[in-house]
Amino acid sequence: MKRMFPFFAALATLIGSILPAPAFFVRAEEEPQTARYAVAVTENVWLYREKNEESGIFLLPVSYYVRILGEDEEYYEAEYFEDAAPYLAVKGYCKKADLQLVDFLPARPYLRLELAVSYVIEGAPSSAMGNGSFDRITRTFLYYGTSYLGTTRFYYVLCDGVFDYIPATQELVFERNTDYLSPPEEPPAAEKPEEAVSSLTGAHAAVLLAIGLSAAAIAIFVLRGRRNPVPDAAEF
Repeated sequence: MKRMFPFFAALATLIGSILPAPAFFVRAEEEPQTARYAVAVTENVWLYREKNEESGIFLLPVSYYVRILGEDEEYYEAEYFEDAAPYLAVKGYCKKADLQLVDFLPARPYLRLELAVSYVIEGAPSSAMGNGSFDRITRTFLYYGTSYLGTTRFYYVLCDGVFDYIPATQELVFERNTDYLSPPEEPPAAEKPEEAVSSLTGAHAAVLLAIGLSAAAIAIFVLRGRRNPVPDAAEF
């Protein structure tokens, strides 16, 4: 019987190479919970400090997004930008009727726009001593949105970690998002482990059947060859 061990070991290896891996060794990855976003589809969407229309901070850039943190019947608790240098997050509230929820993660949720503003010291006496090289100072601001005091327009900006308003002395030109108009198609869902491990095909079954019959025939042949010969009646 010991002579049969190498054969059965080779047979087990062959069957193992044909059969698919057991399903219980595969574990599906848990999908991370995705954030919720909503887009400003018009130029009149305010981010408010409080849940009232008198506390407007700025108008969101049209076609850009806020991340939804919570909601009630009338307002979304929203966040524009995130704390990632050089930007800081601004949290507030938006009216639900002014936003359009999307079911995908936008590739460009926030408008990244820098404004260079020059301040001039008029009538500075420094030119009498030199060339007046520093009579004009230019600062760079990170634009967040637009606001109004009466009919006067201001920009809400961030500079050196401080939020404030500056006069809107220049017109803004920026690229608008269009992804919410035709949301990208979702990639096909990953195949579940139970589906990935399919049942045996007809070819697999045929091969296994042939191997099994061969093994049985060889085993019977070997066992019959090892039987003790029947003594001849003449020997008694």
